[in-house]
Amino acid sequence: MNNNPLIHVFGEVLFDHFPDDSSVLGGAPFNVAWHSQAFGLAPRFISRISDDPAGLEITALMDDWGMARTALQTDREHPTGSGRVLIENGEPHYDIVADSAYDFIDGELLERKNTQGILYHGSLALRNPVSLTALQTTKAKHQGKIFIDVNLRPPWSRPETLKILLHDATWVKLNEAELGELGSGNSDLEIAMQLFCEQFDLETLIVTRGEKGAVAYDKQQKFLTVQPTALTAVVDTVGAGDAFAALLLLGLSKQWPLELTLERAQSFACALVGRRGATVADRAFYRAFSEQWGCI
Repeated sequence: MNNNPLIHVFGEVLFDHFPDDSSVLGGAPFNVAWHSQAFGLAPRFISRISDDPAGLEITALMDDWGMARTALQTDREHPTGSGRVLIENGEPHYDIVADSAYDFIDGELLERKNTQGILYHGSLALRNPVSLTALQTTKAKHQGKIFIDVNLRPPWSRPETLKILLHDATWVKLNEAELGELGSGNSDLEIAMQLFCEQFDLETLIVTRGEKGAVAYDKQQKFLTVQPTALTAVVDTVGAGDAFAALLLLGLSKQWPLELTLERAQSFACALVGRRGATVADRAFYRAFSEQWGCI
C-alpha cells in the first residue's frame, strides 16, 4: 500500500464510442494513470464516476489492473463520462458529453494531507467550475512538480482559465495548434516555444507534432527533437499523446535525461498506435518495455 504515491493524476475518465459501435475506456488522465500503473508508479487517480453500468465497468477494470480507487468518487446524479470519436483524415475528433460525473469532482471529499511528487492534470475536466475548484484544492496541498497536459476540445476550451493555471506548471505538454492558441502566436516554432517558457516560467515544454514527432525545450535553453520511425504501423492514433505523456511522467519520476525520456516516449507511443484504443490490457506489452529500460 503506497500511502504517499509519487504520481497524482487529476481529471476525466470516460468511454470513447467509435463509428463501428465499439467502445474503449479512455480520457487522457485515465489513460496516463493506466499506463503509469503498468510501469509501477502506483498513481493516485482523482476523478468521479457514476454507479451506472459504465461506472461499474470502470471500477472492475481498475481493480483488475491493480489501480487504487481511494480518490475515485461516486456520483449518483450525473452519468459516467462518454464521448464519440470520429476519424477524419486519419485523425480523431471528439464529441464529448457535457455534465458528466468527472465534471463534479468534489474538493470536500479529497484528502486534506499535503502531497509530494508530481501532480498531473489536463484541461477538459476543468470546463466545470466544480472540478476546477477541486483541482485548486488539490494544488493547494501539493508541494511537488505540476505537469499540465493541454487538451483543448472545442467547444469546451477555456484558454483564459488555462493560462492562469499554466503559471503554476513545471512541465507542459501540448500540440502545435494549442501552442498557437495559448502562446504568442509567433509562426516560428522555436521562438514560440521560447516565449511560452518565458511567459509561464516553465522547467520543460514539450510540443507534439503528430507524424513529425515532438520537440522539447528546457531551462538550459536546449531544443531536443524526436521523430517516429518510418516503419510505424498505425491502427489508430487515439491515445497516442497520452501514451507519450505517461512516458514523460515516468522519465521525470525516474530522473532520466530529457533526451532519453523523449526517445522512450516516442517509442512507446509508436507501439501504442499499432493497437486499437488508448490503453492496453496486456501486461506483457508493458513488461517488454520495462525489461528493456530496466524499470523492473
